[in-house]
Amino acid sequence: MAEKNFDVIIIGGGPGGYVTAIRGAQLGLKVCIIEEKHLGGICLNWGCIPTKAILRSAEIYHNMKNADEFGLTTKNVEFDLKKIIKRSRGVSDQLSNGVAFLLKKNNITVIDGKGKLAGPGKVIVTKDGVEFESFKAKHIIIATGARPHKLPGIEPDGKLIWTYFEALNPDIMPKELLVIGSGAIGVEFASFYNTLGAKVTIVEVLPQILPVEDIEISSIASKQLESQGMKILTETKITKVEKNKNTVTAFIENKSGKYSKITVDRIISAVGVVGNIEDIGLETVKAKTANGYIVTDEFSATNQNGLYAIGDVSGSPRLAHKAEHEGTICIEKIAGLSPRSINKIQIPSCTFCRPQIASVGLTEKTAKQAGYKLKVGRFPYNANGKAIALGDSDGLVKTIFDAKTGQLLGAHIVGAKSTELIQGFVIAMGLETTEEELIQTIFPHPTLSEMMHESVLNAFGRSIHI
Repeated sequence: MAEKNFDVIIIGGGPGGYVTAIRGAQLGLKVCIIEEKHLGGICLNWGCIPTKAILRSAEIYHNMKNADEFGLTTKNVEFDLKKIIKRSRGVSDQLSNGVAFLLKKNNITVIDGKGKLAGPGKVIVTKDGVEFESFKAKHIIIATGARPHKLPGIEPDGKLIWTYFEALNPDIMPKELLVIGSGAIGVEFASFYNTLGAKVTIVEVLPQILPVEDIEISSIASKQLESQGMKILTETKITKVEKNKNTVTAFIENKSGKYSKITVDRIISAVGVVGNIEDIGLETVKAKTANGYIVTDEFSATNQNGLYAIGDVSGSPRLAHKAEHEGTICIEKIAGLSPRSINKIQIPSCTFCRPQIASVGLTEKTAKQAGYKLKVGRFPYNANGKAIALGDSDGLVKTIFDAKTGQLLGAHIVGAKSTELIQGFVIAMGLETTEEELIQTIFPHPTLSEMMHESVLNAFGRSIHI
């Protein structure tokens, strides 16, 4: 096996890996990226992008079914699940090809195979289980991502019990569907299948759905999802399942210890992910791990010189934009620059169900636990002209400030286009904007963004439109 030398080797071509590679090339580094499946990783091929494509189809279907509200007439509105899935795969393929083009444009060496550490500064690549090449680099970045977590006794089988892989490429349109877990993945799939007519039940072991979100926002989202026909069971767990020929029966225990059962066509297991730390040679370099992820510092360096880990494999929050930013500052540090480390509180979170949920910073509960005295502002969608004109006026914008300093501590939105609106608050937090600066900012009219302004005004007793 001929050895080749690089400045940086990146194991994994997902959003963290390929963005890091491109930034490294921009900085004049000789970069190699090793990917065994698809450029763009899970996010582009089986996560962020294809789910947004199918959710867009569901959104259009919903709007067409409710066209009468807008003075429009439609007849015999139907959907073709195979065409919906085909479109989503086409979107992913287009973007994956785009990543390949960008890597080529930046003169980055791309190796098709599985990368595995073989001691400090060395990576062996295998294809179909056969070693075919080895590479050396002073710096190696692990970006191997994560995979679905499996509950004991309820392991996905690809037929009756799905992960997001099967949910994105279904063999049937289920009439009844059970979703285990109510994080972003679970709620997004529940929203998609519910909109297309499935009878959906969500089971969540914690007291609220969307557990990382502000309790008030989660409660509003839960009520809206239930109004759409979903059944939501919190503080509830699945104790076992029984598989039938074409259906599966789940046995459910609630917080009072009462048991029930439900028979559905399919189950989606969406109970989180675990880092891909196995079989990548970590033992050859004695890299420190904990709770299924690789331990790193604020610049993604591990406890071993020249070894780094970014993205899902390095722990929460497991978000593509976090992986991209981690990779960027990691390789800038390698190149001798002085990047600013990530403030994880300022990483936004988005859930693209109907209604959309978006947030950044502390929740009201965590801010109080941190000892802050708060000023909290709220502004409802149904008091905003643009939301009413859109016919999408259910929702809330909530802002949380330090009462002493006026610092924006958190912002939380549930409602139409919230995933696009949240970036305004992300920028404000990054610039350490005070409430007075936000109050003095002129927001365009008529827009949904005016609700952001009004929420700030409300926090300080200056509401205009409520």
